[in-house]
Amino acid sequence: MPQVDTHCPYCALQCGMSLDGARVTPRDFPVNAGGLCQKGWTSGSLLTSPKRLTTPMLRVNGALEPVSWDFALDHVARKLRETQKSHGPDSVAIFGGGGLTNEKAYLLGKFARVALGTSQIDYNGRFCMSSAAAAGIKAFGADRGMPFPVTDLKNADVVLLAGANPAETMPPFTQHLRGTDLIVVDPRRTPTAELASLHLAPAPGTDLALALGILHAVVEGGHLNQSYVDDRTSGFAEMWRIAASWWPERAERVTGVSAADMRLAAEKLAAARNAYILTARGTEQHATGTANVGAWINLALSLGLPGRTGSGYGCLTGQGNGQGGREHGQKADQLPGYRKLDDPAAREHVAGVWGVDADSLPGPGRSATELLEALGQENGPKALMVFGSNVVVSAPRSQRVQDRLSELDFLVVADFVLSETAALADVVLPVTQWAEEDGTLTNLEGRILLRRKALTPPPGVRSDLDVLHGLANRLGQPENRFPTDAETVFEELRIASKGGIADYSGVSYDRLRAGEALHWPVPENDHPGTPRMFLDAFAHPDGRARFVPVEHTGPAELPDDEFPLQATTGRVLQHYQSGAQTRLIGELNDVVPEVFVEVHPDTAKRAGLEEGDRAVVRSRRGETVAKVRFAQSLKPDLVFLPFHFPGEQRANLFTNPALDPVSRMPEFKVCAVSLSTVDGAA
Repeated sequence: MPQVDTHCPYCALQCGMSLDGARVTPRDFPVNAGGLCQKGWTSGSLLTSPKRLTTPMLRVNGALEPVSWDFALDHVARKLRETQKSHGPDSVAIFGGGGLTNEKAYLLGKFARVALGTSQIDYNGRFCMSSAAAAGIKAFGADRGMPFPVTDLKNADVVLLAGANPAETMPPFTQHLRGTDLIVVDPRRTPTAELASLHLAPAPGTDLALALGILHAVVEGGHLNQSYVDDRTSGFAEMWRIAASWWPERAERVTGVSAADMRLAAEKLAAARNAYILTARGTEQHATGTANVGAWINLALSLGLPGRTGSGYGCLTGQGNGQGGREHGQKADQLPGYRKLDDPAAREHVAGVWGVDADSLPGPGRSATELLEALGQENGPKALMVFGSNVVVSAPRSQRVQDRLSELDFLVVADFVLSETAALADVVLPVTQWAEEDGTLTNLEGRILLRRKALTPPPGVRSDLDVLHGLANRLGQPENRFPTDAETVFEELRIASKGGIADYSGVSYDRLRAGEALHWPVPENDHPGTPRMFLDAFAHPDGRARFVPVEHTGPAELPDDEFPLQATTGRVLQHYQSGAQTRLIGELNDVVPEVFVEVHPDTAKRAGLEEGDRAVVRSRRGETVAKVRFAQSLKPDLVFLPFHFPGEQRANLFTNPALDPVSRMPEFKVCAVSLSTVDGAA
């Protein structure tokens, strides 16, 4: 095939690149301006990996054996029917992924609710930015991670990043921060924090108290944008009843950040003509994640930033289609267009598009963590289908998740490599990769992108759309209800999303092929899209943004004598998510081949550990064995581990599955642990 312009398979920046066969060339696209990170440069290597799956496999006498597609699909359909006949519709569950295209996410939700009639569907995006989504809906009435183009950041005077490390997670993003006065909020001295003029390092789990302290300093310093508050918001008085008691000196005692630095941050933001506050996983992946993000949004509103050209609040989405993946139906409580599943009007509209009775659609099911916890249990699913996710590595308390998978009657995994989750399956279905199919994704700025087919997939490989089509037909659905062509699916998605918050009805493949920059909502065929939301009004009925009262409560689990340290997790430059892809690329894996625990030298030595030793990091839930890496800049009571590695190296063996009450986000970012030598742990 000739050289094809497409987009990177990894993070939500969705950098523009060209493919000539498996050879990658960066291209000039607004979000990356010709740059790529190491992952993007090496992304073509996976297309020719010898680890590639190319034939369906069925577990026979404990081992996975190759079978034909017809045999595999017949077997899966039969097992699903038998399971539901014995245990009811909700005995079959689906777990999706934030890397799936919009078309796949849409058809997966439709398959669950129409072909299977199950309410049990959720996806790994619940582990990504669900807290920011919930907070954005509360404050603004709509959730679009960044309601402005990334390129707007270049004109900012000040940018505050809370819980974000883009210098490692999405390096091309940092070019948009050049020339800005950067404030970074992170317990660690990350590569991003090294770029900042002001690094605020709160104790893990105290982000909310820090945001309250800075907000108090804004008001105390006379910087409240009173006219904006009066004209464009509601709820300030109720919010201020809590924030008024969080003077910076009080917040300093909780967070460890000096009151002087809080006041300096407030002054920098207030003095800026154009300023942005951006959040990411570090402040969101907590049992109080929705409230944490709400506090940063309150700060942004107090300064009059959202809904103004040149300023705003935004969230740095993680997964490649983290935004679009939750808009079109694979989330437990949503229908296409970001409609709510329990909204009668939404059900009627979508059911009409699908050609079914609205009453036949099941209600909302369990969220991701709760779904995984219920697997194989008395009232839980007995069969599970996994698309685009590696839950054995990525889910909290991952050994427990692995145990739950083993209790299932039937596990099916669709993937293009034998991930740790696929290796446990009863049936593995080999599916296409990013460069072997057409499809759309929605990047972190709400821009809908066409990722084009650049390669013919290997013989024996089918797309996820083909898999869903084949299974739906075997389950008795009409032949044309589950199309296999991505553009055909997108045409249906357009109609299903029409009138919803995330309205794609004016988007078409033709417009995307022509290079139009279309940020949703795009409600008409000739609509130019909405690159900047909320300029005239917010999405609440009265057009006003909401201040939401939030109070600091701290982590769900505090250190004690047995577990005196706090652990936090995150990503490194060379790896992505569970590492199922990047661990197969030698150029990346050779740099970081195994898990490490970053620890202050004094803390390590008190535990009898030297740099390079193997240490046991243990919590109340499990333990991880990791190589010690000294970090002089780290707080003495904090350790850090990346979460990309399998087996006994899984950071999620010890993380806390405590859930945010609103978003159902697990508390990945902080838990109590101990540190010891391998011998001492025996």
